[in-house]
Amino acid sequence: MFRRSIYKTPAQLRAMVEPGLITAAALNAVRPLIVAGATTLELDAVANQTILARGAESNFQMVRGYRHTTCISVNDQVVHGIPGGRVLQPGDIVSVDCGAQFQGWNGDSAITVVIPDPERPELVAQRQELSRVTEGSMWAGIAAMATVESIDEIGAAIQGYIEAQGVSAVSGEPYGILREYVGHGIGRKMHEAPSVFNYRTLDRGPDVKPGLVLAIEPMVTAGGDATFIEEDDWTVTTVDGTDGSHWEHSVALHDGGIWVLTAPDGGRAGLAPFGVEPREIGK
Repeated sequence: MFRRSIYKTPAQLRAMVEPGLITAAALNAVRPLIVAGATTLELDAVANQTILARGAESNFQMVRGYRHTTCISVNDQVVHGIPGGRVLQPGDIVSVDCGAQFQGWNGDSAITVVIPDPERPELVAQRQELSRVTEGSMWAGIAAMATVESIDEIGAAIQGYIEAQGVSAVSGEPYGILREYVGHGIGRKMHEAPSVFNYRTLDRGPDVKPGLVLAIEPMVTAGGDATFIEEDDWTVTTVDGTDGSHWEHSVALHDGGIWVLTAPDGGRAGLAPFGVEPREIGK
């Protein structure tokens, strides 16, 4: 049986740049609209319009049984929340996951935003810290991808970063890292091999070498890592009711170095604290 290599050719890597930028554009269009009073379905519509305007299509809508452009998860929902009539409230922590397919190639990315709430500054601060830890762990994993030899080292870098941030102000315990939901390869399909765990594993995993493209996406909670799927059969929610955060980028490793496909600057700002300089994919 034919099995496609997990490593892309230079031409294939170049073909993945545009869907990454389109995905980034969709999230950039949604970000300022994540405000109190907006509905999650309104955000979804803007993401879809942005993708269509760039001549691409939503790859989320290609997933069997799913008809939206984004997943939008609020507060104790960590991932896979379905857009609908939910009205966002002051203080909400909101994760938006989105992807685009362009000329047969895919991008996938996620952001987390905390809505201001002057009445509850402590809650907002706790949620902003959760988002900061999650985003930072994503960049730690991306930075590791630039230098490590095997995929398990990416997960170790993510977990190591989270552990170094200390304990959650909510639980007094270390931040929770979802175990059942992980990152993945990406290319012709949105979800491809290999799996990218957000924690240390005994499995070394495939080699990290030029041609590898990964969606690195830590999903972190302010409490435990136990989750359940809500009655809609999609939304993943924490069992203990603590908040979740989700950050994700699609990242390519090529002969010249690393390039974050779903960041307009290639990841330069996010990687700077780790001493990594991204390099554009050569022509």
